[in-house]
Amino acid sequence: MTTYSAPAKINLSLKVMSKREDGFHNVDILMARLDLEDKLDFHNSRTTTLLCDTPGVPTDESNLVVKAIREFEKAYGRKAKQRITLTKNIPFGAGLGGGSADAAITLKAVNEIIGTNYSEEELHAMAAAIGSDVPFFLNPVISRCTGRGEIVEPVPELAGWTSPIVLIKPQFGVSTPSAYKGLHGAHRMKGVTYNAQTVDGIKLVNELERSVFTKFPVLGLWKMWMLQQPGVRAALMSGSGSTLFALTETPEQAQALAEAAKAELDSTLWTYCGTVNPQA
Repeated sequence: MTTYSAPAKINLSLKVMSKREDGFHNVDILMARLDLEDKLDFHNSRTTTLLCDTPGVPTDESNLVVKAIREFEKAYGRKAKQRITLTKNIPFGAGLGGGSADAAITLKAVNEIIGTNYSEEELHAMAAAIGSDVPFFLNPVISRCTGRGEIVEPVPELAGWTSPIVLIKPQFGVSTPSAYKGLHGAHRMKGVTYNAQTVDGIKLVNELERSVFTKFPVLGLWKMWMLQQPGVRAALMSGSGSTLFALTETPEQAQALAEAAKAELDSTLWTYCGTVNPQA
């Protein structure tokens, strides 16, 4: 058995540009990894099988892990037989890239296990064919992601930047396609701040907030609540939601915020306190 870790991400910045002919939007995203991780165990097997005991996570051909295996097999020209056990710590439908991370790590893992030695460029092409966020996770340093998200350029000047963070997520998720579709006709919620926030020279903004907050106003209210809490430097929705995050001055402030969110907003919230861009 060989075990690999697949990290979550947040979007420090997400700008939506023009609509593309392929139906996607051009985007300009500043993406960073978190110390929150899924675990994937790989075993050589007679067939490809995905096991996961998290309710709601499919284990058939619709899962991005299985799609990654199939994309790898196209290049390999034969079956890449693995029994994969996926332990989910990153919630799905959260805007944290868990499925994309699992797919990218699957490509890297199978490449190492089988010994095919595909180059970073070859793996990148496979990753881009699976999903827009997948290429980032092949080398998840803070990066600017453009095109539909598959063009990844590391930002060296932010390599050493890090911050305590708290994540809160309600029981419901948000569909990424619906978030983009809702851009047309979305309105600004009264009393909610959408302007860019600046932390250590980094401008944080998410242009999908208008769309998602229009459909789920409670997320806009929670964002504003987070901005009013002690030690919060910025608060934003990650990706297409439904996760909100706050950057804090200290880990202790992050923990206090998580506890306050459950006490004052919703006792069923999923919360996580950790680090953005954890250093090796």
